[in-house]
Amino acid sequence: MADVIVAVDAMGGDNAPVEIVKGAVDAVVLRPEIKVLLVGIEDVVKAELAKYTYDKDRIEVINATEVIATEEPPVMAIRRKKDSSLVVALNQVKNGRADAFVSAGSSGAVLVGGQLIAGKIKGIERAPLAPLIPTEKGVSLLIDCGANVDARASHLVQFARMGSVYMESVVGVKNPKVAIVNIGAEEEKGNALVKETMPLLKNCTDINFVGSVEARDIPKGDVDVIVCEAFVGNVILKLYEGVGSTFMKKIKGCMYKNLKTKIGGLLLKSSLKETLKAFDASEHGGAPLLGLNGLVVKAHGNSTSKEITNSIIQCIAFKKQQINEKIKANLLDEE
Repeated sequence: MADVIVAVDAMGGDNAPVEIVKGAVDAVVLRPEIKVLLVGIEDVVKAELAKYTYDKDRIEVINATEVIATEEPPVMAIRRKKDSSLVVALNQVKNGRADAFVSAGSSGAVLVGGQLIAGKIKGIERAPLAPLIPTEKGVSLLIDCGANVDARASHLVQFARMGSVYMESVVGVKNPKVAIVNIGAEEEKGNALVKETMPLLKNCTDINFVGSVEARDIPKGDVDVIVCEAFVGNVILKLYEGVGSTFMKKIKGCMYKNLKTKIGGLLLKSSLKETLKAFDASEHGGAPLLGLNGLVVKAHGNSTSKEITNSIIQCIAFKKQQINEKIKANLLDEE
C-alpha cells in the first residue's frame, strides 16, 4: 500500500488534462511510495493515461462530470458544482481517502474549497498560501502570497509560526530566521499592520524572529520565512517571477548576439543551465495552503508536468514530517 495518497484535479489549469496526467504518471514512476487519485472526466483522463506505461495499481481514476472555470465566482462555483473535479478531489481529503490535494485550477476556488471542504485546523484563524521562492542561498518561504489580503496582526503571528514549522520540518532548515516585510530596517517604520505585528512577533519565544526584511534583500536569502499579508506577498511573488523570466530572456539574447558571445555561451552552457534551474519555479512544486486538515497545494495555472510532479512529490515530506500535528502542537503551546 502506498505511503502517501494524493488526489489530483486532472481538469484544473491551462494545460489540463495533458500536463496534469503526465505529471501524475511521472510522480508515481519516480517515487514508489506515492499513489495518485486522478479526478476528472473519466473518458478524457483515461485517454491521456493510455499514452503511458506505469503501475496501474498506483493511479486510480475517479470520475467527475463538471469543471470549475477560472473566471467563475469561487464561492458560487464550489457550492453549485458539487461534481466538479476540484470539489470531488477535495472531498477525497475530507473523507480520509487522500492525504493531500493538488490543483493548477482556479486559485480562488482552491482557496475557498480548501477552507470549506478540508476545513481549518482548530485554532487557526486564516490559512495562508506559502510558496518556496529561490534565493542566493537556496529557498525561502513567502507567507502569505495570495489568500488573505486583509490580514490582522494575530493572523501574521500564526503565519510566522506555521511557516517556521514548515521550513524546519519540510525543508530542513534548523531554527529558521523569520522576518516581516517592511519598508526599512528601523522598527518605527512600516504601516499600521506591521507596527502592530512587530512587538507580537518579538514576544514569540518559539520562533527565531530577526526583525524586518526589505524587498530588495529577499533574493539574498538572509531570512528563511518571509511574513506579510497577501497583497504585499502577491506583489513580491509576481515581481519575482517577472524579473526572473526577463532576466533569463536577456541572458539568452546576450549569448546569441554575435559569434564571440555564442562561443562563450557554449562554454558556459552547462554551468549556466544548472544555475538558472535553481530559479525555475517549477522545481519547487506548488504553494501549500497551510493550517488545514490535510494538505492543499496550489500549482501555477500554466503548470507543466514538471511542476505537477514536484507538487505531488512535496506531499511526501508534508505527511512524513507530520506537519499538521506539529502545527496543532504549536498552537497548544501558545495557549
